[in-house]
Amino acid sequence: MINRAAVILRYKEPFIKWINESDPYDDNPEITSGNASDDSTVYLVSVEDGENIAEWISSNYEALFENELEDWYTDESLWPKKRDRKAFDAWFDVECHTVILDTLEGPIRDNEE
Repeated sequence: MINRAAVILRYKEPFIKWINESDPYDDNPEITSGNASDDSTVYLVSVEDGENIAEWISSNYEALFENELEDWYTDESLWPKKRDRKAFDAWFDVECHTVILDTLEGPIRDNEE
């Protein structure tokens, strides 16, 4: 077990709508609620239990929001102007998993090193 919790953001309808409406390319397949979160980013965070995740989200929702937007379109002019906590809650469901098991031997390495 590792001393982290996993946070996963699941896209709600407003985010899916933004993906499709903001797409600068017409040849991409439409994103639906069925395939939008197929390969979600997993954020490893340090929280003692699932109850502390709400506090962590309150402190980090802006960075999470921007990271999710950038994963789709790096052109910030395509991003929604309103990215407050209310918008975050309307656009994402937050999953938190506090038991993380590392099933591999050896150290965990940063791929960016």
